[in-house]
Amino acid sequence: MPPVDTLRHLDWGSLYVASEWAIRIGAFLYVPQRRPPNAARAWLLLIFFLPWAGLVLYSLIGRAYLPRRRFEVQKQIAELVRRIAPRSAALTTALAGESTASSRSAKRTCDDPARSLRTLAAELVPAVRLADRLSEFPLTSGNAFTLLPHYDAALERILDEIAGARRYVHMLFYIFENDEVGARVTDALVAAARRGIAVRVLMDAIGSRAGLAHLGPRLRAAGAEVVAVMPLRLWGPNAARFDLRNHRKIVVVDGECAFFGSQNVVSAHANRGLVNEELLVRVTGPLVRHLHAVLLGDRYLETGTLPPESDDLSPAPTSRADRGFAQVVPSGPGYNEGTAEAVMIALMYGARSRIVLTSPYVIPSEPFLAAMLAAARRGVQVDLIVDAESNKPLVQLAQQSFYDGMLAAGVGIHRHKRSFLHAKHVSVDDDVALVGSSNLDIRSFALNAEVSVLIHDPDFVRELRHIQDGYLRNSEPVTREGRANLPRGTRVLENLARLTDSLL
Repeated sequence: MPPVDTLRHLDWGSLYVASEWAIRIGAFLYVPQRRPPNAARAWLLLIFFLPWAGLVLYSLIGRAYLPRRRFEVQKQIAELVRRIAPRSAALTTALAGESTASSRSAKRTCDDPARSLRTLAAELVPAVRLADRLSEFPLTSGNAFTLLPHYDAALERILDEIAGARRYVHMLFYIFENDEVGARVTDALVAAARRGIAVRVLMDAIGSRAGLAHLGPRLRAAGAEVVAVMPLRLWGPNAARFDLRNHRKIVVVDGECAFFGSQNVVSAHANRGLVNEELLVRVTGPLVRHLHAVLLGDRYLETGTLPPESDDLSPAPTSRADRGFAQVVPSGPGYNEGTAEAVMIALMYGARSRIVLTSPYVIPSEPFLAAMLAAARRGVQVDLIVDAESNKPLVQLAQQSFYDGMLAAGVGIHRHKRSFLHAKHVSVDDDVALVGSSNLDIRSFALNAEVSVLIHDPDFVRELRHIQDGYLRNSEPVTREGRANLPRGTRVLENLARLTDSLL
């Protein structure tokens, strides 16, 4: 029988059904490997009901894979970090919990960060030790922080620093938008470049695609360097999962000050009907060069080179050396898995009186949720501040599906009104805070490149708590009675959305 006739007589329907079952069986064998149970369940459900569509989607975003070259370069960056930020032997000894004559002598000197351990409650010391082991960067002292909770004022502060720059301005942003704010920052950077300042701007290839397309050429024409971070590559030696994004926000000026936090270069009115409220932090001191190292590491991943300004990574001026203790905690593919999440979990288990968590997106992993609930059940006041209205409805539905369990354990849930609260930070007791770009969701903890800063400085925590109390005054509580009266359709949507928690 001719080949054409053979094909014509094949039972294509049966072959298609057989292929679907082959995909399902293969998924049951492969998907659960080295994956949390909730993530495995989400993918298996999708593949079971839509085998071919699920297979295609899984091949694109099912694993947080990176090209081998990127891991090799990440090791080189770790070596760079160790050169830039050598660890204090006395601090390492103190964090390890050892007690020797030399470490006790070192602790008595006010310029050694090991002193900070004596100011912390004993319950929180394990979290600091964990952060030290997971982060490439050591704990530092002598940092001075300025909290910038007002959108326009924070932008003006950055513009002022750019205008006063003497040597260089380096920036890294997830969103650098082609709007009025992006135009203002571009004008300032162009002016700086034209007067001989080294200007280097890193923009996420997807989050800043409009800025790269429309503002990038103008910056380059003025002599500034513009680098697209994590460009989309679906095949070839540099291929990576396409939804892995660089979500960091860092500005470094002259090696003397840096900015970090949640605010992008975009209008506060970018989300239609919502006005963004952010938290940016300006820092001086040793932490500046560590944030700078994170930024330069991301540049090195794309260019394979370090700019001349990397020679400037010497210790920055410090304020009082017996305070301002802080540590940079980067996270994302290529770093220790779940770094920021692990530190937050340890902090919650060490909390004695109060925890305040602020984030626009809260899709907790099982260990994170367990730490929240355990803290509330043992009498710690746990306040979760979220948005009353989100720019991501599916995420908000999935988030709300966790509320009943949280409320039953005693967690206070507060829906912030009047603005879109995009800030991301955690405070624990009166001792410690973690501020940065990371949301409280699986995407931020496992997929995005993020940067957070662990700070144990009573003055900073007190000021942050004042800001958080302001959020609470503009919030309405989520109550068990209100949840009990939810329409059945809303509950169905929440439960369906929760099935996608590992995909969001």
